[in-house]
Amino acid sequence: MEYLKWELIKFIYILIRLKYHRDMQYKEILLNDLDNEQLQDLAGVNDSNISLIASLFDIEMILRGYRLLVSCDHDTFNKVSDFIEVIISYVNEKCLIDENIIRQTYNNLLNNNDISWQNKIIMYANNGKPIKYKTYNQYLMAKAVESNDLIFSIGPAGTGKTYLAVALACMAYKRGDVKKIILTRPAVEAGESLGFLPGDLREKIDPYLMPLYDSLYDILGQEQVERMMEKELIEVIPLAYMRGRTLNDAYIILDEAQNTTGSQMLMFLTRLGFNSKMIVNGDVSQIDLKIDRNKSGLVYADRLLRDIKRISFVTFNKTDVVRNPLVEKIIEKFVI
Repeated sequence: MEYLKWELIKFIYILIRLKYHRDMQYKEILLNDLDNEQLQDLAGVNDSNISLIASLFDIEMILRGYRLLVSCDHDTFNKVSDFIEVIISYVNEKCLIDENIIRQTYNNLLNNNDISWQNKIIMYANNGKPIKYKTYNQYLMAKAVESNDLIFSIGPAGTGKTYLAVALACMAYKRGDVKKIILTRPAVEAGESLGFLPGDLREKIDPYLMPLYDSLYDILGQEQVERMMEKELIEVIPLAYMRGRTLNDAYIILDEAQNTTGSQMLMFLTRLGFNSKMIVNGDVSQIDLKIDRNKSGLVYADRLLRDIKRISFVTFNKTDVVRNPLVEKIIEKFVI
């Protein structure tokens, strides 16, 4: 009886080994939908991207023409397939496939974050270009907008905070959720004292608001923006001109919020009316105020408002930078 028992154990062990061997055989991911240039973008220089992906998943991976051979178990293969699908979506959008994108996508997968967001289209720009989330924190910012009235997005330059905020505002307007879009920022460079500058109000303030105009023009097109501004459906104004207003049925964006004082931030936040959304963008490493940086309105708000319901804070970091890869390295080194 004991003999039969051990023979059965040996038999089961052999079956397990055979299954493991079968599972570990090379499986294929076909890349037939890519052209030669796209295949090179995916693979990287000297297949550097393929090597990095293999290293992250601790598997063997070989590129053979338009076949990606993967040696791993079944569950890992499914994860790798999902991963490659997301990276291919970046290739199709002509994004630079570099170490940052690969590691960020892998980390989202590792943390069981839903990586399907990387294929989701927020809206289509005026030229037909699909606008998508570039990073997971951008996706979290959009999710925060859905369930909160006031959202603070804080992080370094180049993380797409302003562009995403404008895109979300335009989408809300097109859906009929709000009746107007208001974009503002403190004109610190002019000391908020614009009277001495030549020209009418718009001519005085436009140079300080160009980042907001750039986003609007890219998403809606210049002609549509001009028409909406004539009808006062879009307002782009300096922060000083917000005083005394109550903003109902509006999508309001405050950019460069780190350059507000505490009193300016309080003034702005208390403009929030019914059926309105506010997004406050800022980078506490770029405070231009000629006062103690701890007196920045954004620093105050971050310290005082985090525990209030319907207010959400989303923090971006250097891995969210969507400009030239050099920008992330500069941010990492250039800490003030």
